[in-house]
Amino acid sequence: MSDNNVVLEQSGSVLIVTMNRPEKKNALTSAMYTEMANALADADKNDSVRVVLIQGYTDAFTAGNDLGDFLKEGLGLDSPVMTFLRQLVALEKPLVAAVSGVAVGIGVTMLLHSDLVYIAKNAKLRLPFVNLALVPEAASSLLLPELMGHQRASELLMLGDFFDAETARDYGIANEAVDTDHIFEHALAKAEALAAKPAEALKSTKRLLKQSYRSDVEKRIADEGIIFAERLQSDEAREIMGAFMGKA
Repeated sequence: MSDNNVVLEQSGSVLIVTMNRPEKKNALTSAMYTEMANALADADKNDSVRVVLIQGYTDAFTAGNDLGDFLKEGLGLDSPVMTFLRQLVALEKPLVAAVSGVAVGIGVTMLLHSDLVYIAKNAKLRLPFVNLALVPEAASSLLLPELMGHQRASELLMLGDFFDAETARDYGIANEAVDTDHIFEHALAKAEALAAKPAEALKSTKRLLKQSYRSDVEKRIADEGIIFAERLQSDEAREIMGAFMGKA
C-alpha cells in the first residue's frame, strides 16, 4: 500500500479492510478509494479469503468524501470513487460492515451493498447530498426506496438530517444495533460464521439474492454519477462546499 490510510489484515478466512485516517474522521481520498477497490478485487481472486469485513474506528466509520480532494479530482466514470462503487457491486464474496461513530454520505450508501451490517449504538449517520447541492450516489436513489419506502427514503435523502443506529436498523440499513464496546468483535464473529460456511454455496446465494436488480443498480450508479458530476461543478455546490471547507 502507498500509505496506511487503508489497513488490510487477514484473520483466518476474513479479510479486514480498515479505514484509518482518524485525524480526518476517515474522510475518503481518491487514493483510499483505489486501495479499497483493489482490496475487494484481490479478495475475489484469493481462495484463502472467504469474507470481507470493512470497518473504521470507534469514533468514525467514515465522514464521507474528503471535499478538497474530491473537488480537485472531480468525478468521471473512471474516477477512483466510481471504480470503488462498481467493485462493491461486483464483489462475489460476502461483505460485512462494522459501523461505529460518524457515517456520512458514502459511509451510509456503501452499506446498501453490504450483505451484513452491524452498527454501534454511538453511530450518527447522515446523507447530506442535497444539503451540499448534490444528488445521491451508489444507487441509493434506487435502493433506499426499495428498502424502506419512498417517504422514509425521501426524508433521509432530502432533509439530510442525522439519524441513529436504531433508526438504521428499523429502516433495514443494518441487521442489528450493537453496544459500541463490542461492535468490532461482534461483526468479526459474524464474518467468521459466514467464512465457515461452504464457500461456493455462499457465493451462489449472494449472486441469487442480487441478480434480479444488479443491472438496474449498475445503471443507476452511472446515471447518478453523471448528474452528481454536473452538480459538483454548479455554482451553488461550489459556494456551499467552499463555505463548508472554510469552516473546517
